Amino acid sequence: MSRYPKPMARLIEELTRLPGIGPKTAQRLAFFLINQSSTDVQSLAESMLEAKQRTHYCSRCFHFTEDDTCIICRDSRRNENFICVVEEPRDVIAMERTKSFNGVYHVLHGSISPLEGVGPDQLRIKELIARIRPEVEEVVLATDPNVEGEATAMYLARVLKPIGVKVTRMAHGMPVGSDLEYVDEVTLSKALEGRREL
Repeated sequence: MSRYPKPMARLIEELTRLPGIGPKTAQRLAFFLINQSSTDVQSLAESMLEAKQRTHYCSRCFHFTEDDTCIICRDSRRNENFICVVEEPRDVIAMERTKSFNGVYHVLHGSISPLEGVGPDQLRIKELIARIRPEVEEVVLATDPNVEGEATAMYLARVLKPIGVKVTRMAHGMPVGSDLEYVDEVTLSKALEGRREL
């Protein structure tokens, strides 16, 4: 028997389906929402529905947009011959925060993971290959530095290099401001591999 009224129990159950939300956080959010005005809750619900209904993938890079192409792909100041490949739309946002990249993106929507049944055909790899024209100078592989991200990067390098495009991988290593003794072995190993002459 639930400790909550049925509508609240359902709300808590639905909230636990969100990533990173466990039962205690779902309970806290449910209590918060129940204590808000109906207008505020209605506004939240409407914004969620509107985002779901009006947001889709860019026809060129597969980032989120409400138009045919995203704001980045429409920006004429961007270098279209410099493509950064990322796993998820949130990675585009992370890269944009650096203000260091002036090219365009390609979102794969995942990474190769045989254990989860995700192969190259489930990703936007064919669309990436279709974007490679003779003018494209470089493709930067910015997949996550984990097993799946590395496998995806290796696969993409194997597929793209025969086309004749320069393929690079984001450097991995020690974060700035970290202490050597607290850095894990994999990060240290990558930092050693990526060392450069001063």
